[in-house]
Parts: sequence; C-alpha cells; structure tokens
Amino acid sequence: MDFNRRVLQEAQDKRVPLIERIRFIGIFSNNLDEFYKVRYATVKRIAQMEAELDSVAGQKAEQLLQEITQKTTALQDDSFATIRQLTEELKNEQIFVLNEQMLDETHAAFVHRYFNEKVSPSLLTVIISEQTRMPNTKGSNVFLGVRLEQANATEPMYALIEIPSHLDRIVVLPARGEKQYVMLLDDLIRHQMQYIFSIFSPTSVKAYMVKFTRDAELDFDDDMNKSYIDKIASSVRERVDGDPVRFVYDKKIEPDILELLLDKFQIGSRDSIIPGGRYHNRRDYMKFPSLGRTDLLYDKAPPLPIKGFSLDHAILAQIAKRDYLLYTPYHSFAYVIKFLREAALDPKVKSVFITIYRLSDDSQVANALIQAARNGKQVTVQIELQARFDEESNIRYAEMLKNEGVRLVFGIPSLKVHSKICLTQRQEADKLMRYGFISTGNFNESTARIYTDYTLFTANQQILKEVNRVFNFLEKSYKVPSHKHLLISPFTTSTGFKERIEREIDLANEGKNALIRIKINNLTNYDMVEALYKASQAGVQIRMIVRGICCLVPGIKGFSENIEVISVVDRFLEHPRMVIFENGGDRDIFISSSDWMTRNLDNRVEVSCPIYDKEIQQELVDTFELSWNDNVKARWVNSNKKHDYRTNGAKALKSQEATYAYYKNRIETP
Repeated sequence: MDFNRRVLQEAQDKRVPLIERIRFIGIFSNNLDEFYKVRYATVKRIAQMEAELDSVAGQKAEQLLQEITQKTTALQDDSFATIRQLTEELKNEQIFVLNEQMLDETHAAFVHRYFNEKVSPSLLTVIISEQTRMPNTKGSNVFLGVRLEQANATEPMYALIEIPSHLDRIVVLPARGEKQYVMLLDDLIRHQMQYIFSIFSPTSVKAYMVKFTRDAELDFDDDMNKSYIDKIASSVRERVDGDPVRFVYDKKIEPDILELLLDKFQIGSRDSIIPGGRYHNRRDYMKFPSLGRTDLLYDKAPPLPIKGFSLDHAILAQIAKRDYLLYTPYHSFAYVIKFLREAALDPKVKSVFITIYRLSDDSQVANALIQAARNGKQVTVQIELQARFDEESNIRYAEMLKNEGVRLVFGIPSLKVHSKICLTQRQEADKLMRYGFISTGNFNESTARIYTDYTLFTANQQILKEVNRVFNFLEKSYKVPSHKHLLISPFTTSTGFKERIEREIDLANEGKNALIRIKINNLTNYDMVEALYKASQAGVQIRMIVRGICCLVPGIKGFSENIEVISVVDRFLEHPRMVIFENGGDRDIFISSSDWMTRNLDNRVEVSCPIYDKEIQQELVDTFELSWNDNVKARWVNSNKKHDYRTNGAKALKSQEATYAYYKNRIETP
C-alpha cells in the first residue's frame, strides 16, 4: 500500500503530462483491486482460521484488517480529491467530463443512440426481491444499485445493473470546435434510467455505484482423477464463489438500498466496507483516451537497437561471438522474437525449451514456438498455470500449443515456476551447441513496452548446460540440478547471496572497500534482511532500489546506518532484479527473476544468472547508478522522510530519461 501511495503521487505530480496523470489513477486503482483480491483475502483467511482456533493471535489479524480498511479509506479520499483536481485541469485544456445532467440535445441524442447500439445489448439488469439470485462476480465487479419509486406504490423497488466490463468505460462524445467531451459509461447508463425502466413508469430513479471484490486465491481439490490443468481450470471457475473481501459504495447512497445490498452480497464483519465517491473501478482510467492531445502525453521514446547487435543479420551467429544485454523498453523486444523465429527456421536447430509465465493477448512468442513445432523442432514449453490473474489466458495458450504439437511441461504443483529462461540446441558439425537467453521479466511484447527488464543473450556453454538441467528438473523433480554458475531457487538463491554478503563483510573487516548494490521489486525475507543488517554493522555500504515492499529499515545509527533505500516510480514500471557485489574490485554481478521474498527464495523455481562479460558488467553498473542518482522520481523508503522525493542538491536527473539518453548515446558513438 505504501508503494501504491507512490503511484498516486505520480497522478498528483504536475511535472507529469495531464492525461498520463489520469492514467496513473487507473494504475493506482488496479493495484488496490489486486491487493484486496490477494493480500487482504489472505489476511482474512488467517483471521478466520485463528478465530476458529480461538487464538489470541486471531485478534492481530482482525486488527490488521481494520488497519488496512482505515488506510484504504484515507488513500481513496486522497485519490478522489486528485480526480477532482485533474477534472478541473482538463477543463483548462478544453476537455470536459460530462455527467448525465450536463448533456444538451445533440449530446443526449448521441448518448441514446450509443446506448441502444453498444450498451443495451450487454446490460445485465436484475430486479431485487426475496427470490433474486445475485449475479456471479469474478474478482472485482461494479454495479449500479438502483432505487425506483412509483406513483401508487407504498414501497420502493430495487434493481441492480452490472456495468459491462468489455465496453469502453470512457466514451468520447462529439467535439465542438476546440472543445472535447468525454463521459463515463456509468453516467451514460444513468442518463438512460427512465428508458431502461420505462415499463414501471417510475416517478423517481436514483442510481448509486457499488463495487464488490472477491477472494481471488486459488483452492485446489484433491481429486486424483483430474489432470493438473483441469484442477487449475476448475479452481479459476470457482473464483465466482470466493469469499467477499471488499465492498465500496457511494457515500450518498440511501440507507435502505445499502442495507439490502450488504445483505444480498453477504458482506460480513471481516470484509472491508469502504464509503467512496460516485465512481468506482477507476482502473479503467488506464485507458483514458488520448484525444489527439500529444501535448498532454509523454514524449514518444521509440525502442533503440542494441549497439553491435543487428536484427538484419543472423542472431545466433552474433551471440556465438559474444554476450549481449537487452534492456526493455529502452531496447526493442524484437530481439527476443527474432531469436525465436530464427530458431524456428534454422534447420540445424533441433530443439527449443522455454518457460512462460505471462504472454500478451496476441503473442508473437507463442506464434514463433508454434512455427518451430511445425518445422519439426522439438519444442518444450513449461507454462505456469498458476500465474496470478493470467490462469485463464495460460490455459488457453497451453491448449493451443498442445494442439500444434508443442510438448508441455507444467512443473511441480507445489512450486510455481517463475524463472525466465530459454534454450535452443543447434547441431554444428559433430557438436550440439546451445544458445539462449535469461531474463528478469516475462516474454511478453506488451509489457516489454512499459516494464524495465534485463535479458542476457548468451552462448556460454557452461551457463546454458545448467539452464538445461533446470528444464530436466521441471520434468523430473527428483533430479535436483547441480550448478556452479547459476543460483537456482528453491536450492541456492538464498544461500548463494548470503555467502556473497558474508564475503563483503570479510572485506570490510579487512579495511577494504565493501559495497553492495541491489535493485529488486520486493524485500520481505527476514533472513536476507538480517544478513544486510549484519553487513551494515560491519561497515559494508549498501545501496538499495526497492520498488515495492521493503521490510528493512535503513539509517538507524549503529544498526543500519550504512544502508540507504529508495524507490523509483515513473513512466515505466521498474521491474528488474539485479545484485552487484563489489568483491574487492572483481565485481560479482547477477540478474535474476527472483525477488528477496520467502516465496521466491524457497517456494518457486527461479534463476539468477551471473554476468561475466566485463562490458555488460559496466553497463549494469552504469544503469544502476543512473537510477541511484535520480533526484526527480526517487523517494525515500522506510526513513523519517518516507514518501518524500529524494533530493541531493545536484542537477536534476530523471533516471529513466537519462537511461534512454545513455543508450542512445551508445549507438551514436563510434
């Protein structure tokens, strides 16, 4: 939630282009939805179990639920104020957000036509009575609770309208000269209330938005006759019956309809009941239309080529000579696609192995794998069916790949496979040579445009031999992979990093320069936190860039005074995991799929890869330092200045812009 507070700051930052600020409100809302579906839901489960055991600890979980609700309410109030401010700023740009009471005849006629053609066919309307079966809800849904009064009726009538999720939430109305108009779908439906309920001839119709969120954790049955994929599919379907965890309502709602909806949705005392504003599900603001206003958007930053790595020449032949580093979105994701397409066509390539966690809706990666299978390659895909919120998509892709002759591996049910690895084997004379790539992020061309991630392309046979052992383990879990180069969860990631922390401690005790640089998304594993505290007390300098959750408190004199932690939130989502151990000048550097969370270190299959190429090592140090020196979009984490922007008196440096300039300069410099 602290990270999400930093996302909300982006919506409030006047240095961010106006339409992008509105889209950050959408990101903020989407993050909050996922938090409730997973984090809050988990705490609620703990509270329920502990209450059943009559445990004193259960009270702690109950208190945490209350604290979350209080914090959410404050954040929501802040976000509502931000939306109001942004709406006023849009007016200054001649962009007007209209509600149902602000339409003239021309706009009203447009809205009526739009409703009949686009909205009405998808509208689910339920009259609420004792016999009413409420609509199934997946994860999060928004509804309009409707209260109708009729001339001769003694009691009001109640209805529920589900807001169609597949329609554009923000409707662009006809412009008038330089003035542009948009309308939220909710208000467009409100405008048509008399039309929707015309058979009742209502004298009054009032509609209030409510939002309902369910527990989205997966529960598995133990039916041995079901396949793993069937169990996942069944569990995903059963989300519609998950326990409620949050109910957000318009604070102006009348008490009678609020009480009715709470009862019908079975909202209990452990659920987060939050009074809100007129609009919910503001995650749809992520798709706020551009309206042709490029002046209110981020400047375009087209992906750059990698210096010396040509898309016009054979990819594998270039990798055979040296390693290359891809850093999306600064570099083009086309290198990944070109690698896979070349492997699919090359008659000497015999096999392709890849792990898949999240794919884009129309995946070129999947297309290239299918092409390889059709060309007679042995294609093995480990696809993670438990990738949260992508389960249905991955099941669909699994079925598609299987039908094309791709060999599917689902890994070990107790261990999510979160590693990002790919391996090809190519027959060269009498040798089978390996080529591959190892990444910190998903092989997803959509997220590659907005997530920062490192991918190493390599033909290092020792590293790729160990990658091959990981794939062997995924098929035969009794074969624990042996390795000298990679760090692999759940076996050696934690111990490998702790051993290197101890080495820096030894160097500090010898009076030598000792430095650790860490860039990760989340730090929650207490063993790793304790190891860093110990290093700080020995005099090791530790610089950490932690995007999200951080359970370490820096800057405590005599305890963690040698640790500084910042978070960078900006245009792109900071997603890479990287660790740089100074090691007395002989740097030891890893890129990784793993955060320093217990789930990643002990309960998932993760791969951390060493970087041996000196030029790439320097590139990683350079890009880390650009982020570390950010004094525009960096915030302090867990310090007395929590959430404050970090300033250092130096010339303004926005690290993401500086990183793009760094790579642009590399390709322009001979």
